[in-house]
Amino acid sequence: MRLSDRLVEQLQTLIDEQGLKPGDRLPAERRLAETLGVSRPSVREAIRQLASHGLLRSRQGGGTYVQAREPVTGGWQDRHLVRPLEDLVSDDPEYRYDVLEARYALEGGTAWHAALRATPRDCQAIQQRFEDMVRFQSCGDPDLSAQADAQFHLTIAEASHNAVLLQMMRGVFELLRATVTDSRQRMFTLQHTQDQLTAQHQALMEAILRGDAETARSTVWLHLDFVHGTVRKLDEDEARRARSSRLPPFILTS
Repeated sequence: MRLSDRLVEQLQTLIDEQGLKPGDRLPAERRLAETLGVSRPSVREAIRQLASHGLLRSRQGGGTYVQAREPVTGGWQDRHLVRPLEDLVSDDPEYRYDVLEARYALEGGTAWHAALRATPRDCQAIQQRFEDMVRFQSCGDPDLSAQADAQFHLTIAEASHNAVLLQMMRGVFELLRATVTDSRQRMFTLQHTQDQLTAQHQALMEAILRGDAETARSTVWLHLDFVHGTVRKLDEDEARRARSSRLPPFILTS
């Protein structure tokens, strides 16, 4: 088991042993790090993972709180179903394209239904995620930008108010975040690509806010097509450079 996964389980056990209930506040990061014998960044990562599954909620400047466990699938218990897929992506980068295909199937539906069903509160949450993504991108932080990117798409799924689509998105959220991070980090060096990603996300958000289901669906499909094509080209360019580097040096003789 990787350190991050082991730490998540240790933190989960600590919460259970201390009898913390929904609404209770966790000890400070420094204290948790001392108790678990790890660094504060490691504790922060474990908290982030549990928060992504809805088991914890962090308030900026206000600590981290336990949330109620959902009785349906898609929470922490289902992470073990996602783990083998994460390993596949780590072992063979080609699997990232399978993830994109799965997103194509899922997010066309979530975008469509979100445009038809989003409440004013949903719309506000989608706008906030978009603003977070743009802010982190402008700060030059691809990791936080990628996390906000994944959260943006998950918030759209929440706005679809389709329990099955939402649980499917939640069930693969870590996989989605990992592949978005990988894609963002590789595309981050291309300024025009950053600008296009921002424009695509904005177009998707605006279609949902005005209730245009058809445009929302086609926009998310075009966005995923763009990501697929850009990442594929980067892969091909890297492979070409690798082949060239293996050629013996040319020595000009008189």
